[in-house]
Amino acid sequence: MALRVGIDLVYVDSVRESLEHHGERYLERVYTAREIADCRHGDVLDVERLAARFAAKEAALKVLRVDDQAVPWQEIEVRREASGWVRLALTGKAATLASEASIGDLALSLSHEHGFASAVVIAEIRAAADN
Repeated sequence: MALRVGIDLVYVDSVRESLEHHGERYLERVYTAREIADCRHGDVLDVERLAARFAAKEAALKVLRVDDQAVPWQEIEVRREASGWVRLALTGKAATLASEASIGDLALSLSHEHGFASAVVIAEIRAAADN
């Protein structure tokens, strides 16, 4: 079985600054409505959770090996399960790239601490194609 691994580290303050400068426009460009709702506690957004989701999107792009192809951020969604675990859901161009690369299952792990957020994505390659 072949695997691909993507990892990313995000400085939480960079996400905070994007929110301060671009507000809702930034949120709507990068995150899905589900992700935004998952990162809200009442009227307050948890910037660490947003940063972890941004890191997950970057790590997923590394697994997909997009080269110079444009993949909208919202086509890579972090979904939080009722049990607390997270998983990735791909749509549009992201899903097409995964299919073309014979990517089967995607595993995701998120972490945030001391001003940084990280994500690791592991993809299982179904076929022994030239991946």
